[in-house]
Amino acid sequence: MRVYNLRAHHGMCLYFFRGKGYSGQFVENMGKMKAVLEENPTIRLMDSPDDICAACPNKVTAPCAEKASRYDREVLRRCGLSVGDTLSYEDFSKKVVETILRPGVRGAICGDCQWSSLCHWEENP
Repeated sequence: MRVYNLRAHHGMCLYFFRGKGYSGQFVENMGKMKAVLEENPTIRLMDSPDDICAACPNKVTAPCAEKASRYDREVLRRCGLSVGDTLSYEDFSKKVVETILRPGVRGAICGDCQWSSLCHWEENP
C-alpha cells in the first residue's frame, strides 16, 4: 500500500484547486494527485516538498520554501497534528475543513499566498 507524502497546507490548496497553477505540468500533476487523494489513500504529513511539489517549476529555487513551511506548521498546529503523522486523506481533509476552512481562518494562515484570491470558502463546492 502506497503512502502519499502531503504538505500540510496542501490540504487547503486541494480544496480550492480549480486548474490553475505555476505551470501546465504542475497543474496536470495537481489534478492527478487530487484524483488519487479523493480515493482516500493513507498520507504522511510533511512540512517540506511532497508529491504535489514534485512537478513545481520552482522546486529548484524554492522561493516559497519559507512561506510554505510556515503555512504547513500552522495547519498542523490548528489540526492537532505533527510532521510525519499518517492518516487517511479523508480524515485529514475533514480536520482542515472543521478547524480552518469552516471557521474562516484560512486567510490568517496563507493570506499572503499569490493564489489566495482563488480560495473562497463554500460549504459544498
